[in-house]
Amino acid sequence: MCGRYASSSRPEDLVEEFEVDEDRTGEWTRSILALPQSPPAGQPDFNIAPTKAAPIVLTRPPRGDGDGDGDGAAAGTRQLRLLTWGLVPSWAKNIKVGLRMINARSETLLNTSSFARAAAVRRCLVPADGWYEWQVSPTAVDARGKPRRQPFFIHRSDGGRLAMAGLYELWRDKALTEDDRDAWLATFTIITTAAEAGLDRLHDRQPLILEPSSWAEWLDPTQTDLGRVKVHLDFSEPGRFDAFPVGLAVNSSRNNGEQLLAPLARQDLIGAVDPTSGEIIGE
Repeated sequence: MCGRYASSSRPEDLVEEFEVDEDRTGEWTRSILALPQSPPAGQPDFNIAPTKAAPIVLTRPPRGDGDGDGDGAAAGTRQLRLLTWGLVPSWAKNIKVGLRMINARSETLLNTSSFARAAAVRRCLVPADGWYEWQVSPTAVDARGKPRRQPFFIHRSDGGRLAMAGLYELWRDKALTEDDRDAWLATFTIITTAAEAGLDRLHDRQPLILEPSSWAEWLDPTQTDLGRVKVHLDFSEPGRFDAFPVGLAVNSSRNNGEQLLAPLARQDLIGAVDPTSGEIIGE
């Protein structure tokens, strides 16, 4: 799965790299958080957790061909927007369902009612530096006697930015009037696939990461051929990623800052499995 990731880029950097036509991250975005997001949405965030708003790349269809959010986006414009992590389908009666839909399995989403329609017309990319995964130790236990969980950070070996495949939805709050700025909630989910060799020593799932050659078709809302969508969902290119252990501070979503990405020294590991060799370190 993917339940936490880091994204240190600012909107202007993402606009250039993802060839975005419209930067709309400065527009009002409904939040479902009880307290103001920290750091603010769109700013570098090294601990993005579900229910936070984060920068997402998507392409909006022409007026009248989309979902009726009334934004009047130009035909085929690639946009950078702030969306809330946790998909809320348009048919949902309330937003609580989104807390459970942070990920969508690539193998089954085309046959799942919660994701199938979005997979056909509302696909997006989720920019990231990398994602966190918690490895369950085969030998060490914590203070409660449960298997110790060691966090790792997974990133591209070439140092480049990730483009995680995602889906987005627009949910209308019928309890509010059309002119209320909170009437619409835009949300997203991250698509996951089977973990490749090595990363499967951390977890059996990983985000589906698409390469630039796939971005245009993946984002095209007029490309509704599910056969073509499945080609992207089946994409696999092992060997693109490296992983290293990080400190336990990332366990709390309240902690933030680039220090979360500091590699943990080998002597500080307790019962961790090296993703490359399979060696147990710190027995």
